[in-house]
Amino acid sequence: MDFNLYMNDIVTTARSEMRESGYTELTTPDEVDQYLNKEGTSLVMVNSVCGCAGGIARPAAKHALNYDKLPTQLLTVFAGQDKEATEHVRDKAPDYLPSSPSFALFKDGKVVDMIERHEIEGHETMSVITNLQAWFEEHCEEV
Repeated sequence: MDFNLYMNDIVTTARSEMRESGYTELTTPDEVDQYLNKEGTSLVMVNSVCGCAGGIARPAAKHALNYDKLPTQLLTVFAGQDKEATEHVRDKAPDYLPSSPSFALFKDGKVVDMIERHEIEGHETMSVITNLQAWFEEHCEEV
């Protein structure tokens, strides 16, 4: 099998998982600004093709939404694919090292907290869900 075809299939699947879960894909720095400059809370998942993204982070991103309080916006950028958009999100969280997969919670355009790769890789999906829902409880409104 051709490597590029294989990778395109993985990327397509990873993108569609996030869209089907209700996340809006941001592919340019302008889109990042357009969404993150809005009032309210925004959960941004930095997606990737690694195993911990597919086995832990994306399932956590989906299942954490089974909660009474949720962010105003669910957003995603794709590291290694939408490089400029991903870098722009990272620029908005300067106190954190680049990490993928990862989650960032923004409130009124300012980063509140991040769940970095080291808090995802090697952890149970449920622990990531619990961390996300703790953010929702503290910072988000009931839906």
